[in-house]
Amino acid sequence: MASSLVGLDIGSASIRAAETGKRRDGLAVNAFGAVPLPPGAVQAGVIQDEAAVTAALKHLWSTARLRGRKVALGVSNPQVVVRKMDLANLPRAELRRSLPFQVRDSLPLPVERSLLDFYPLDHSDGETVEGLLVASPKEPVVAAIRAIQKAGLQVAKVDLGSFALLRSAAFLDSNVEAIVEIGAQMTTVIAHVDAVPLIVRTVPRGGAEITEAIAARMSIDLAEAENRKRQNGLIGPDTAVTALIDEAVRPLINEVRSSFAYLNTGDRQMRVARVMLAGGGALLAGLPAKLAAHLNLDVTFADPLIRFNIGRRTVPEALTPSRVAAAVCIGLTMGAA
Repeated sequence: MASSLVGLDIGSASIRAAETGKRRDGLAVNAFGAVPLPPGAVQAGVIQDEAAVTAALKHLWSTARLRGRKVALGVSNPQVVVRKMDLANLPRAELRRSLPFQVRDSLPLPVERSLLDFYPLDHSDGETVEGLLVASPKEPVVAAIRAIQKAGLQVAKVDLGSFALLRSAAFLDSNVEAIVEIGAQMTTVIAHVDAVPLIVRTVPRGGAEITEAIAARMSIDLAEAENRKRQNGLIGPDTAVTALIDEAVRPLINEVRSSFAYLNTGDRQMRVARVMLAGGGALLAGLPAKLAAHLNLDVTFADPLIRFNIGRRTVPEALTPSRVAAAVCIGLTMGAA
C-alpha cells in the first residue's frame, strides 16, 4: 500500500504534500507539509499563475522535509466526469488506447481535449467489463505538470483526488458511506460501498464562498472576514457572524443533500448511512452538527490515518492540526488502480 511517491494536492488556497512509508510495525507518515497560495493562483482546480505555484512548491519542499522528488498528483475540478460504464473487455493497454473511440459519444467533454482512464470494477471473462470511466480536461493537468516540473519535481502519476480520498478515509463495510471534502472553492461528494464508488460529484462551492459573503455583508476585507469565520464559526459568540455563516452555508448543504437524493432515484434506491467530512473547509466550527441536523445523519470527521500505525514518532507535528485536510495527499501515496 505504501509508496515512495509524494502525494501532492494542489488546492485553491494551499498546497499539501505527504510522504508515507512502511516500517516494521506498519505504515507511517514520514513527512507532511502545507503552504498557502496567493489569492487567485489556483481557481476551481485550475492553475492561473504557474510561477506562484512553482514558488510555493519550492518553499514546501525546503521546509517540510520531503525527500522524494517524484509525485503523485491529485486532480479535482468541477469538469471532471466519473461515470459507470460497460466497455469492451480488452487487455489494459489496448483498452486505454481504445477509450477515445469507445466513449466519444458518451461525454460532455471533447475527447481530443480530455485525459481518459478506466477503472474496472470486476474481473469479467465476458465480452464487456463494468468499470468507472474518468474524463478530465487536459489543459489544467498539463499546466499543473509544468508548474511542478519547474520546481524540480517529476510527476510519476496523475490520480483522481476522489479515489485518493477513498483509499485514505473510507470505512470498508456494506453500508453506503458519503465522504464530503470541502475545499476553498470546491466540494467533492463521494458515495461508496466498501470503497466502490456509487457517485462522484464535484461542485464549485466551498469555504471561500462563505468568507466572501461575510466580507460583502460586513464591508470588511477578505483577510478579516476569513479571520472572523475561523474564530466564530457557527457556534461562536458573535451572533452577526454566526447568522451570516448560517445563511452562506445553506447552498452547500443543499448541494450535498441533492447528491444524496440522486442515489435514491431510478433503480438504485440506496440511502446514505453516514457522512465523513474532509478538507480544510470541514473545520468550520459547528459545521458537522449543522450538516447532521439538515441531513438527519451521523456526521463525523474522516481520519486519513485509520490504516496507519499511529505512534509518537509516526505522525509529523505539522499534520496534527491538518489531519482532516490531508486526506487527499495521504491517499495519493497509498497506491492506485
